[in-house]
Amino acid sequence: MNKQDLLILIEQKRIELIQIAMRNGLNSTAAIKYSQELDVLLNEYNRMFESRLQLNK
Repeated sequence: MNKQDLLILIEQKRIELIQIAMRNGLNSTAAIKYSQELDVLLNEYNRMFESRLQLNK
């Protein structure tokens, strides 16, 4: 997966999280699930970005 694809997935998951949280509340099971999924995507993006930074040193 390339950087742009991952950024698109992150943005889609962020929008989904906002919608779920507005409907069900921030502490709902669904909102927590979406938040955790977004965390996984953000962590993947950070790993990708950090590895590229290391290669450029």
